[in-house]
Amino acid sequence: MSPPLRFLLVCLAGAAGTGARFLVTTGLLRWLGPAFPSGTLTVNLVGSLLLGVIMELALHGAVGPDTRVVLAAGVMGGFTTYSSFNYEALGYLQRGAWALFAGYLAATVLGCLAMGALGVAGARWLLAG
Repeated sequence: MSPPLRFLLVCLAGAAGTGARFLVTTGLLRWLGPAFPSGTLTVNLVGSLLLGVIMELALHGAVGPDTRVVLAAGVMGGFTTYSSFNYEALGYLQRGAWALFAGYLAATVLGCLAMGALGVAGARWLLAG
C-alpha cells in the first residue's frame, strides 16, 4: 500500500473510531447518567482489549502490517488513546522493565493531570484577560 493511501485510510479509520467513541460515551451517559464517567471508562477498557488483540494477531502474522496500522493507529487511535498507553506500559511489564513501567505510568498519570490543570488555568487566564 502506498504511503498516501495508508495515510488516507488511517484518517478515515480514525474518524470511524471517533464516531464510535462518541456513540458509546453519549449512549452510556444517557443510559447511566453523569454521576460516573462510564462512557470514558468503557472506551478505555474496550480500546485496550481490542488493541491488545490487534497487536497480538499482527505479531503472529494473522493481521498484515497495513491492516494493523489502519486498525491500531486509525480506529483505536480515534476510539481511545489510552489503549496505546496501556499496550506500551504492558510491554514494559512483559519485558520486566519495572523502572520504565513505573516511570511511564507516573509520568503519564501525573503529567496528564498537571497538563490538564495547566490548560484549565491557561484558558481561565485567557478568559479573564
